[in-house]
Amino acid sequence: MDIAILGAGAWGTALAVNLAGREAGQHRVSLWARDAAQADAMRAAGVNQRYLPTAPLPPTLRIAAGSRAGGEAGLREAVDGADLVVLATPMAALRSLLQDLHDCAAPVVWLCKGFEPALASGADDRAPAVGLMAHEVQAQVAPALRSGVLSGPSFAQEVAQAKPAALVAASADAQVRSTLVEAFHGPQLRVYGSDDIVGVEVGGAVKNVLAIATGLCDGLELGMNARAALITRGLAEMTRLGVALGARAETFTGLSGLGDLVLTATGDLSRNRRVGLALAQGMSLAQAVQSLGHVAEGVFCARTVAQRARALDVEMPICQAVDDLLDGRLDPRQAVAALMARDARDEQE
Repeated sequence: MDIAILGAGAWGTALAVNLAGREAGQHRVSLWARDAAQADAMRAAGVNQRYLPTAPLPPTLRIAAGSRAGGEAGLREAVDGADLVVLATPMAALRSLLQDLHDCAAPVVWLCKGFEPALASGADDRAPAVGLMAHEVQAQVAPALRSGVLSGPSFAQEVAQAKPAALVAASADAQVRSTLVEAFHGPQLRVYGSDDIVGVEVGGAVKNVLAIATGLCDGLELGMNARAALITRGLAEMTRLGVALGARAETFTGLSGLGDLVLTATGDLSRNRRVGLALAQGMSLAQAVQSLGHVAEGVFCARTVAQRARALDVEMPICQAVDDLLDGRLDPRQAVAALMARDARDEQE
Protein backbone atom coordinates (compact mmCIF):
# COMPACT_ATOMS: atom_id res chain seq x y z
CA MET A 1 0.00 0.00 0.00
CA ASP A 2 1.21 3.53 -0.85
CA ILE A 3 0.76 5.71 2.26
CA ALA A 4 1.38 9.46 2.32
CA ILE A 5 1.74 11.02 5.77
CA LEU A 6 1.40 14.81 5.77
CA GLY A 7 3.07 16.44 8.76
CA ALA A 8 6.53 15.67 10.10
CA GLY A 9 5.90 16.32 13.78
CA ALA A 10 6.44 13.67 16.43
CA TRP A 11 3.31 11.61 15.76
CA GLY A 12 3.50 11.70 11.97
CA THR A 13 7.18 10.77 12.11
CA ALA A 14 6.52 7.94 14.56
CA LEU A 15 3.87 6.34 12.36
CA ALA A 16 6.07 6.76 9.28
CA VAL A 17 8.98 5.08 11.07
CA ASN A 18 6.75 2.27 12.33
CA LEU A 19 5.22 1.56 8.91
CA ALA A 20 8.41 1.93 6.86
CA GLY A 21 10.30 -0.28 9.29
CA ARG A 22 8.04 -3.28 8.80
CA GLU A 23 8.59 -6.28 6.57
CA ALA A 24 10.15 -5.26 3.26
CA GLY A 25 7.57 -4.46 0.59
CA GLN A 26 4.56 -4.30 2.90
CA HIS A 27 4.08 -0.54 2.44
CA ARG A 28 5.63 2.31 0.49
CA VAL A 29 5.63 5.25 2.88
CA SER A 30 6.33 8.94 2.32
CA LEU A 31 6.53 11.62 5.02
CA TRP A 32 5.78 15.16 3.90
CA ALA A 33 7.24 18.11 5.81
CA ARG A 34 5.77 21.57 5.33
CA ASP A 35 9.23 23.13 5.65
CA ALA A 36 11.74 22.15 2.94
CA ALA A 37 14.64 22.99 5.28
CA GLN A 38 13.31 20.52 7.85
CA ALA A 39 13.04 17.84 5.17
CA ASP A 40 16.63 18.48 4.07
CA ALA A 41 17.83 18.22 7.67
CA MET A 42 15.97 14.93 8.16
CA ARG A 43 17.49 13.45 5.01
CA ALA A 44 20.97 14.54 6.02
CA ALA A 45 20.78 13.39 9.65
CA GLY A 46 18.62 10.29 9.15
CA VAL A 47 16.47 11.41 12.07
CA ASN A 48 13.83 14.05 12.88
CA GLN A 49 16.07 15.94 15.26
CA ARG A 50 13.45 18.52 16.24
CA TYR A 51 10.49 16.30 17.05
CA LEU A 52 11.67 12.69 17.49
CA PRO A 53 15.47 12.61 17.87
CA THR A 54 15.61 9.06 19.29
CA ALA A 55 14.02 7.35 16.25
CA PRO A 56 16.26 6.65 13.22
CA LEU A 57 14.45 7.03 9.89
CA PRO A 58 14.31 3.75 7.91
CA PRO A 59 16.21 3.96 4.61
CA THR A 60 13.02 3.02 2.72
CA LEU A 61 11.12 6.05 4.07
CA ARG A 62 10.75 8.77 1.45
CA ILE A 63 10.99 12.32 2.79
CA ALA A 64 8.99 14.82 0.73
CA ALA A 65 8.68 18.56 1.16
CA GLY A 66 6.88 21.58 -0.11
CA SER A 67 5.73 25.02 0.86
CA ARG A 68 2.01 25.49 1.35
CA ALA A 69 2.57 29.19 0.73
CA GLY A 70 2.88 28.24 -2.92
CA GLY A 71 -0.62 26.78 -3.07
CA GLU A 72 -1.80 23.21 -3.55
CA ALA A 73 0.98 22.01 -5.88
CA GLY A 74 3.27 20.65 -3.15
CA LEU A 75 0.47 18.75 -1.47
CA ARG A 76 -0.84 17.36 -4.75
CA GLU A 77 2.58 15.97 -5.58
CA ALA A 78 2.86 14.43 -2.11
CA VAL A 79 -0.44 12.56 -2.34
CA ASP A 80 -0.29 11.64 -6.04
CA GLY A 81 -0.79 7.89 -6.37
CA ALA A 82 -1.36 7.30 -2.65
CA ASP A 83 -3.78 4.62 -1.50
CA LEU A 84 -4.15 6.35 1.88
CA VAL A 85 -3.48 9.93 2.99
CA VAL A 86 -2.80 10.54 6.69
CA LEU A 87 -3.02 14.08 8.09
CA ALA A 88 -0.57 14.30 10.99
CA THR A 89 -0.92 18.00 11.74
CA PRO A 90 -2.34 19.83 14.77
CA MET A 91 -6.04 20.60 14.85
CA ALA A 92 -5.39 24.21 13.87
CA ALA A 93 -4.09 23.15 10.44
CA LEU A 94 -6.81 20.61 9.64
CA ARG A 95 -9.33 22.91 7.94
CA SER A 96 -6.88 24.31 5.39
CA LEU A 97 -5.48 20.87 4.57
CA LEU A 98 -8.93 19.41 4.06
CA GLN A 99 -9.83 22.31 1.79
CA ASP A 100 -6.73 21.65 -0.32
CA LEU A 101 -7.53 17.93 -0.49
CA HIS A 102 -11.29 18.25 -0.90
CA ASP A 103 -11.36 16.13 -4.09
CA CYS A 104 -8.66 13.60 -3.15
CA ALA A 105 -9.50 10.15 -4.55
CA ALA A 106 -7.82 8.22 -1.74
CA PRO A 107 -9.23 7.94 1.80
CA VAL A 108 -8.06 10.83 3.99
CA VAL A 109 -7.72 10.26 7.72
CA TRP A 110 -6.48 12.49 10.51
CA LEU A 111 -4.57 11.93 13.74
CA CYS A 112 -5.29 15.23 15.54
CA LYS A 113 -7.25 15.19 18.79
CA GLY A 114 -9.20 18.26 19.78
CA PHE A 115 -11.87 20.77 18.89
CA GLU A 116 -11.38 23.57 16.40
CA PRO A 117 -11.70 26.97 18.13
CA ALA A 118 -14.78 28.95 17.14
CA LEU A 119 -13.96 31.96 14.98
CA ALA A 120 -14.28 35.37 16.56
CA SER A 121 -17.75 36.84 16.37
CA GLY A 122 -18.27 38.59 13.04
CA ALA A 123 -15.13 37.09 11.46
CA ASP A 124 -17.14 34.76 9.22
CA ASP A 125 -20.92 34.62 8.83
CA ARG A 126 -20.67 30.84 8.42
CA ALA A 127 -18.67 30.33 11.62
CA PRO A 128 -20.30 28.07 14.20
CA ALA A 129 -21.14 29.41 17.63
CA VAL A 130 -18.84 26.79 19.15
CA GLY A 131 -15.77 24.95 17.89
CA LEU A 132 -16.06 21.85 15.73
CA MET A 133 -14.70 18.34 15.94
CA ALA A 134 -12.53 17.14 13.07
CA HIS A 135 -15.27 15.18 11.31
CA GLU A 136 -17.56 18.23 11.54
CA VAL A 137 -14.87 20.37 9.90
CA GLN A 138 -14.53 17.78 7.13
CA ALA A 139 -18.29 17.70 6.57
CA GLN A 140 -18.27 21.46 6.22
CA VAL A 141 -15.30 21.98 3.87
CA ALA A 142 -14.75 18.62 2.10
CA PRO A 143 -17.99 16.63 2.34
CA ALA A 144 -17.16 14.29 -0.56
CA LEU A 145 -14.01 12.90 1.05
CA ARG A 146 -13.91 9.33 2.28
CA SER A 147 -12.51 10.00 5.70
CA GLY A 148 -11.90 8.85 9.25
CA VAL A 149 -9.68 9.15 12.30
CA LEU A 150 -6.96 7.02 13.90
CA SER A 151 -6.90 7.50 17.66
CA GLY A 152 -6.19 5.81 20.97
CA PRO A 153 -3.51 5.59 23.68
CA SER A 154 -0.22 6.11 21.89
CA PHE A 155 2.95 8.01 22.71
CA ALA A 156 4.91 8.77 19.55
CA GLN A 157 8.24 7.67 20.98
CA GLU A 158 6.98 4.19 21.86
CA VAL A 159 5.22 3.67 18.52
CA ALA A 160 8.43 4.61 16.69
CA GLN A 161 10.26 2.03 18.80
CA ALA A 162 7.67 -0.60 17.76
CA LYS A 163 6.60 -1.20 21.35
CA PRO A 164 3.15 -2.84 21.68
CA ALA A 165 0.17 -0.50 21.33
CA ALA A 166 -3.48 -0.60 20.30
CA LEU A 167 -5.43 2.03 18.36
CA VAL A 168 -8.95 2.63 17.03
CA ALA A 169 -9.76 3.33 13.37
CA ALA A 170 -13.09 5.18 13.29
CA SER A 171 -15.19 6.06 10.26
CA ALA A 172 -18.78 5.84 9.13
CA ASP A 173 -17.40 4.21 5.97
CA ALA A 174 -16.65 0.50 6.43
CA GLN A 175 -14.16 0.53 3.54
CA VAL A 176 -12.19 3.33 5.16
CA ARG A 177 -12.07 1.36 8.40
CA SER A 178 -10.79 -1.72 6.62
CA THR A 179 -8.16 0.34 4.76
CA LEU A 180 -6.89 1.74 8.05
CA VAL A 181 -6.73 -1.69 9.65
CA GLU A 182 -4.85 -3.05 6.62
CA ALA A 183 -2.41 -0.13 6.72
CA PHE A 184 -1.59 0.02 10.41
CA HIS A 185 -2.36 -3.36 11.99
CA GLY A 186 0.82 -5.33 12.58
CA PRO A 187 2.79 -7.49 15.01
CA GLN A 188 3.30 -4.66 17.53
CA LEU A 189 0.33 -2.43 16.68
CA ARG A 190 -3.24 -3.68 17.00
CA VAL A 191 -5.95 -1.66 15.28
CA TYR A 192 -9.65 -2.03 16.09
CA GLY A 193 -12.45 -0.65 13.94
CA SER A 194 -15.31 1.56 15.11
CA ASP A 195 -18.16 3.37 13.38
CA ASP A 196 -18.58 5.75 16.34
CA ILE A 197 -16.43 8.60 15.05
CA VAL A 198 -18.16 11.07 17.40
CA GLY A 199 -17.24 9.06 20.48
CA VAL A 200 -13.68 8.45 19.34
CA GLU A 201 -13.11 12.15 18.64
CA VAL A 202 -14.73 13.35 21.86
CA GLY A 203 -12.53 10.96 23.84
CA GLY A 204 -9.39 12.14 22.04
CA ALA A 205 -10.22 15.79 22.70
CA VAL A 206 -11.50 15.76 26.28
CA LYS A 207 -8.74 13.49 27.63
CA ASN A 208 -6.21 16.23 26.86
CA VAL A 209 -8.09 18.71 29.05
CA LEU A 210 -8.39 16.14 31.83
CA ALA A 211 -4.66 15.38 31.59
CA ILE A 212 -3.92 19.03 32.41
CA ALA A 213 -6.13 18.67 35.49
CA THR A 214 -4.35 15.47 36.54
CA GLY A 215 -0.94 17.04 36.06
CA LEU A 216 -2.07 19.90 38.26
CA CYS A 217 -3.29 17.43 40.88
CA ASP A 218 0.05 15.60 40.92
CA GLY A 219 2.06 18.82 40.83
CA LEU A 220 0.24 20.04 43.92
CA GLU A 221 0.98 16.67 45.59
CA LEU A 222 -2.67 15.99 46.35
CA GLY A 223 -2.07 12.25 46.39
CA MET A 224 -3.01 9.13 44.47
CA ASN A 225 -6.53 9.06 45.92
CA ALA A 226 -7.19 12.45 44.36
CA ARG A 227 -5.67 11.34 41.04
CA ALA A 228 -7.91 8.25 40.90
CA ALA A 229 -11.00 10.31 41.70
CA LEU A 230 -10.10 12.91 39.09
CA ILE A 231 -9.61 10.37 36.31
CA THR A 232 -12.82 8.53 37.19
CA ARG A 233 -14.98 11.64 37.40
CA GLY A 234 -13.27 13.00 34.30
CA LEU A 235 -14.33 9.89 32.41
CA ALA A 236 -17.92 10.55 33.53
CA GLU A 237 -17.69 14.10 32.14
CA MET A 238 -16.26 12.85 28.85
CA THR A 239 -19.06 10.30 28.52
CA ARG A 240 -21.81 12.83 29.27
CA LEU A 241 -20.56 15.21 26.58
CA GLY A 242 -20.08 12.44 24.05
CA VAL A 243 -23.55 10.99 24.52
CA ALA A 244 -25.06 14.47 24.22
CA LEU A 245 -23.23 14.86 20.90
CA GLY A 246 -24.53 11.54 19.60
CA ALA A 247 -21.85 9.04 20.65
CA ARG A 248 -22.39 5.65 22.24
CA ALA A 249 -21.58 5.43 25.95
CA GLU A 250 -19.63 2.17 25.57
CA THR A 251 -17.07 3.88 23.32
CA PHE A 252 -15.72 5.72 26.36
CA THR A 253 -14.79 2.52 28.18
CA GLY A 254 -12.61 1.58 25.20
CA LEU A 255 -9.20 2.57 23.87
CA SER A 256 -10.11 6.06 22.67
CA GLY A 257 -11.85 6.88 25.96
CA LEU A 258 -10.58 5.28 29.15
CA GLY A 259 -7.43 3.95 27.49
CA ASP A 260 -6.25 7.27 26.11
CA LEU A 261 -7.32 9.11 29.27
CA VAL A 262 -5.27 6.87 31.56
CA LEU A 263 -2.20 7.14 29.33
CA THR A 264 -2.34 10.91 28.86
CA ALA A 265 -3.24 11.68 32.47
CA THR A 266 -0.54 9.51 34.05
CA GLY A 267 2.25 9.04 31.50
CA ASP A 268 5.39 11.12 31.88
CA LEU A 269 5.60 11.61 28.09
CA SER A 270 2.24 13.42 28.06
CA ARG A 271 2.59 17.06 27.04
CA ASN A 272 -0.81 17.98 28.48
CA ARG A 273 0.04 16.43 31.81
CA ARG A 274 3.31 18.39 31.82
CA VAL A 275 1.36 21.63 31.35
CA GLY A 276 -0.57 20.88 34.53
CA LEU A 277 2.63 20.03 36.40
CA ALA A 278 4.24 23.29 35.26
CA LEU A 279 1.22 25.37 36.32
CA ALA A 280 1.30 23.73 39.74
CA GLN A 281 4.93 24.78 40.07
CA GLY A 282 3.99 28.41 39.53
CA MET A 283 4.78 28.84 35.85
CA SER A 284 2.53 31.04 33.75
CA LEU A 285 0.62 29.38 30.94
CA ALA A 286 2.94 30.97 28.36
CA GLN A 287 6.00 29.62 30.20
CA ALA A 288 4.45 26.16 30.51
CA VAL A 289 3.67 25.95 26.79
CA GLN A 290 7.05 27.34 25.79
CA SER A 291 8.82 24.74 27.91
CA LEU A 292 7.26 21.92 25.87
CA GLY A 293 8.53 22.78 22.42
CA HIS A 294 5.47 20.92 21.05
CA VAL A 295 1.74 21.52 20.77
CA ALA A 296 -0.39 20.58 23.80
CA GLU A 297 -3.88 20.35 22.33
CA GLY A 298 -5.61 20.50 25.71
CA VAL A 299 -4.54 24.12 26.10
CA PHE A 300 -6.24 25.10 22.87
CA CYS A 301 -9.46 23.10 23.20
CA ALA A 302 -10.31 23.52 26.90
CA ARG A 303 -12.37 26.62 26.18
CA THR A 304 -14.22 24.92 23.33
CA VAL A 305 -14.98 21.83 25.42
CA ALA A 306 -16.48 24.10 28.07
CA GLN A 307 -18.43 26.04 25.42
CA ARG A 308 -19.93 22.93 23.86
CA ALA A 309 -20.85 21.56 27.26
CA ARG A 310 -22.68 24.77 28.17
CA ALA A 311 -24.47 24.82 24.80
CA LEU A 312 -25.77 21.30 25.47
CA ASP A 313 -26.45 21.91 29.18
CA VAL A 314 -23.90 19.20 30.08
CA GLU A 315 -22.21 19.53 33.45
CA MET A 316 -18.40 19.26 33.19
CA PRO A 317 -16.95 20.86 36.35
CA ILE A 318 -13.41 19.52 35.92
CA CYS A 319 -13.11 20.76 32.34
CA GLN A 320 -14.67 24.08 33.36
CA ALA A 321 -12.12 24.44 36.16
CA VAL A 322 -9.28 23.82 33.68
CA ASP A 323 -10.73 26.46 31.36
CA ASP A 324 -10.98 28.92 34.27
CA LEU A 325 -7.40 28.13 35.25
CA LEU A 326 -5.98 28.58 31.74
CA ASP A 327 -7.89 31.84 31.29
CA GLY A 328 -6.59 33.18 34.60
CA ARG A 329 -9.91 33.28 36.41
CA LEU A 330 -8.64 30.81 39.03
CA ASP A 331 -5.21 29.91 40.33
CA PRO A 332 -4.28 26.22 40.82
CA ARG A 333 -5.38 25.95 44.45
CA GLN A 334 -8.58 27.89 43.83
CA ALA A 335 -9.44 25.47 41.01
CA VAL A 336 -9.03 22.50 43.36
CA ALA A 337 -11.04 24.24 46.09
CA ALA A 338 -13.87 24.99 43.67
CA LEU A 339 -14.15 21.32 42.72
CA MET A 340 -14.04 20.09 46.31
CA ALA A 341 -16.72 22.60 47.39
CA ARG A 342 -19.35 21.18 45.03
CA ASP A 343 -22.51 19.77 46.59
CA ALA A 344 -22.80 16.04 47.25
CA ARG A 345 -24.78 14.00 44.72
CA ASP A 346 -25.39 10.46 43.48
CA GLU A 347 -22.46 9.05 41.53
CA GLN A 348 -24.47 8.47 38.36
CA GLU A 349 -25.65 12.08 38.12
